[in-house]
Amino acid sequence: MNVKSMTTNIAASVNAFAAIVLLFAAPINFNIMLNKKIESALNEQIALEHESSQYYLSMASWAEVKGYHGITKFLYLQSDEERAHMLKLFHYINERGGHALVPDAKIPPKSFQTIQEIFEQVLKHEIKVSGEINELVDMCQKEKDYTTNNFLQWYVAEQIDEERTARNILDKLALIGSDKGGLYLFDNELGAMPGKK
Repeated sequence: MNVKSMTTNIAASVNAFAAIVLLFAAPINFNIMLNKKIESALNEQIALEHESSQYYLSMASWAEVKGYHGITKFLYLQSDEERAHMLKLFHYINERGGHALVPDAKIPPKSFQTIQEIFEQVLKHEIKVSGEINELVDMCQKEKDYTTNNFLQWYVAEQIDEERTARNILDKLALIGSDKGGLYLFDNELGAMPGKK
């Protein structure tokens, strides 16, 4: 091998190496943009989670004023949990190249007649949220957005738990009936329930 061919081979190797270095040094955006239709629907879900948080907060305030300390604690924790659900959606949208939007605040009811009424409304609202999550999952499947579909499976499972909890509380309230001693024990029991993370 002569000096000229060695120089040509070395130059070709250096050029190939430089091309590889540039390939890996160049900023590559692996962030796939969120489908605009999905992004809009996720922002609507943010609004619903925000509404849920405010709804629980209003219920907690009413219960606190009425002296139901355990129920108050439970409802404040639920409000915090719904806000966490909202923030999880915020981060997901933004990380996928979309833009999460702060929703307008809907004013929830300020007063309630009974604890029974509160938890009937909780169940009704959680069923509504479950329906909206299911619609989102359906939309993701139709739009072939399997990443968001996978992300939403956490919400599907969470809603099963939320509905079950509300039904269990209503079952206990039905057993208690108008027994004030039973309601006192129930209030203590609900306050002792551990919060979810």
